[in-house]
Amino acid sequence: MKKIVVVILFCAFATITKAQNSKVEKSITGIQTGFLGVWIYNEYKITHNIALRSEIGLNSGFKDHGVTDFLMAPVFTIEPRTYYNIGKREAKKKNVKNNSANFFALTAKYNPDWFVISNNTNENVPNQILIAPKWGIRRGLGAHFNYELGVGLGIRSYFGEKIGSNGESTETAADVHLRIGYTF
Repeated sequence: MKKIVVVILFCAFATITKAQNSKVEKSITGIQTGFLGVWIYNEYKITHNIALRSEIGLNSGFKDHGVTDFLMAPVFTIEPRTYYNIGKREAKKKNVKNNSANFFALTAKYNPDWFVISNNTNENVPNQILIAPKWGIRRGLGAHFNYELGVGLGIRSYFGEKIGSNGESTETAADVHLRIGYTF
């Protein structure tokens, strides 16, 4: 079933890719922050409307087990993005600088169990990977600032650990982000 979903998503990306004439930026680098973390990213042009985004950062969260703990852990992300309406935005004379457009993405996030920054010394984050198709919007604010919203639903898999009440090593997980950033 998972293979069928991946094939369908790939075909959808390929179909959408042929529909546009405008181009994404050759390479952009920046930093973003949101309610739950800070990230440094680079988007590299693959085709006229597909960019490969790589990202390194610290995801944040809260854990409540009687006492609320704040934690930050490293995350690595790779994400091919199809900016599907960049041509339409450009035709309407809207800002497309720094890839300001709507996008579809296939996100792969890896959270290693290297370290955790927390107000509790006994916290850890298990090794895990999240793969999720995502829809998002990116808009520029002036010459260098931007904001992004992305929403997706995918599968999270834990390495070597059984998580949750059912003792499974995989689960369905949401991937939601709301960020503001600066493009160098």
